[in-house]
Amino acid sequence: MARYTDASCRLCRREGDKLFLKGERCYSNKCAITRRPYAPGQHGQQKKKISEYGLQLREKQKARRFYGVLETQFRKYYEMAVRKSGITGENLLQILETRLDNVVYRMGLGTSRTEARQLVTHGHFLVNGNRVDIPSYLIKQGDEIVVAENSRKSPRFKEILEVTGGKVVPKWLEFNEETLSGKVVALPEREDVDLPVQEHLIVELYSK
Repeated sequence: MARYTDASCRLCRREGDKLFLKGERCYSNKCAITRRPYAPGQHGQQKKKISEYGLQLREKQKARRFYGVLETQFRKYYEMAVRKSGITGENLLQILETRLDNVVYRMGLGTSRTEARQLVTHGHFLVNGNRVDIPSYLIKQGDEIVVAENSRKSPRFKEILEVTGGKVVPKWLEFNEETLSGKVVALPEREDVDLPVQEHLIVELYSK
């Protein structure tokens, strides 16, 4: 399976926004974009005029990198969003939010989406009683997600909860810290997505 393996902090600097790809590090003074708030590379500090296409491309890249999705899969999600009724951009964000790795992250069972993806891949979660190890698995309303019984003893989950314990779980999710289980009580609406992404620019880019 193809995946990005280069330095994560370069992505944040390139987009000019914190993408929260490194968990605890993103909240500390070690965060790369805090120390060097300009694009990476020799000409990163130069101010450049961005074209309309450039703005649309940057929004698409930003959304992709927030959720850790490669181009081919992101394009498939866009095509799914077009086929659904409603506003295409909002449909796209809803699809991205309901990926299993993102739901695990939103419940606070991963300090970053990258860690949540790794935990899912290693088979630590059950969805409706069945083990699911596919990070891109799309969760539906009413689905229940729980940490597998033999994984609850892992000290890593205790460490994660110590970091994410004060994290606010979105209203479309329920989470029980004692049982390490959660439920999708509704599908996320646009106001539930707190990422600084202008989804209409992504739609304009793909509509050309």
